[in-house]
Amino acid sequence: MEYQVRLNVRIARLFLVALAVRAQTPAPAGRVWPSEPPADCPFPNSTAITGLRFTGRQIKYTTADTWYPSWGADGRLYSPWTDGTADGLKAVSIGPKATTGWAVIEGDDPMQLKITSRGAVAAAPEPYGGRYPSASLHHKGIWYYGTYCLMDSDGNPGTGLNWDILGPFVGFRTSIDNGKTWIETPHTPSQPLFPEPVSPGGKVKFGAPHFVDFGRDMRNSPGGYAYLVAHGARDPDPSPRPANASWITGDQIYLARVKPSLRTINDRRKWQFFAGRDSRGRARWTHQFDRIQPLVDWNNRCGNVSITYNAPLAKYLMVVTDGGNTISKFDTWILESASITGPWRMVTFMKRFGEQAYFVNFPSKFISLDGRTAWLCYAANFSNGNANFKEKHLSNPPGSGYGMCLHEVELLK
Repeated sequence: MEYQVRLNVRIARLFLVALAVRAQTPAPAGRVWPSEPPADCPFPNSTAITGLRFTGRQIKYTTADTWYPSWGADGRLYSPWTDGTADGLKAVSIGPKATTGWAVIEGDDPMQLKITSRGAVAAAPEPYGGRYPSASLHHKGIWYYGTYCLMDSDGNPGTGLNWDILGPFVGFRTSIDNGKTWIETPHTPSQPLFPEPVSPGGKVKFGAPHFVDFGRDMRNSPGGYAYLVAHGARDPDPSPRPANASWITGDQIYLARVKPSLRTINDRRKWQFFAGRDSRGRARWTHQFDRIQPLVDWNNRCGNVSITYNAPLAKYLMVVTDGGNTISKFDTWILESASITGPWRMVTFMKRFGEQAYFVNFPSKFISLDGRTAWLCYAANFSNGNANFKEKHLSNPPGSGYGMCLHEVELLK
């Protein structure tokens, strides 16, 4: 009897070990990533796009992150980057000498791209601790390049949590010669483009914004507007979590738009903000920042966001990453809508994608003619390189890592 008990215990332990190993095994190529939305998910499931299948085709470029390619009229992609090396150049967005890089990407095959880094610009973050790239748009020969600021609660993003306080979006530097020369933004971290936060460390709604990707030279933009999507949080927050509004976490998604030009891009008066819906369900827009309303509201589940218009399917794809506590495994979820203002439906909720994927986006240049094949662009597992962060993360799907990762996916019917 005693032997049988010991045997049963041993079998049970082996079973638990097998389950643990299985849970940590990277998802095989050519498989559908399971969608596991939490019980409080506020979105109905999509019937137009029902999930993602990873084909196994993938590649990683550079040892830097923050890649958000914008498709210019000349067919090339223009992207920011930072915190690493790209094409022999280095940029680091931490401290008083923070720098941000930019690159031109050539090629039509994601597996054979040529990335040329054109330089890095210094821009002080004070009174914040870091200043990072965000919204980037190349339109009608003008490159609009935005930066935002971050704070760390213990003063060191390499210990404790990572950049756990989201700062303001500063504004845009501009270039009319593809990045050879730049005109600096008239705004500063203390006097940013949008009137937030009330004081350093306060909540923001337009943290780490990104331009909606409307295709080559913004050709599919409704009305010629450039749309800006961002994550943030209300103040006061009725139920905050640790790192409630950070570079990778938030409670809501917000939307703004402008007719882009050198004259308008840094003029707050020219911007319109999504302000909810009227009694007939139509989207309302306002020039008054204090009337802004969230596009998406899912408390403690939001984070860094991008939107791409899939023209063949006539669908907007919103990609949101919930970064947990900023150094844990991250969840990435994808919504679709026929309208940029919604309503939105859930395509997939990918737990532990990457296992720590971030800055996830669909470059419109690599969407197939039928709209059913695309490439996810992201970086992953940054905290693996820091001995102070004890939790380590697998490369899942295989090929995920620190750099510009490109993975081919099928958008399932």
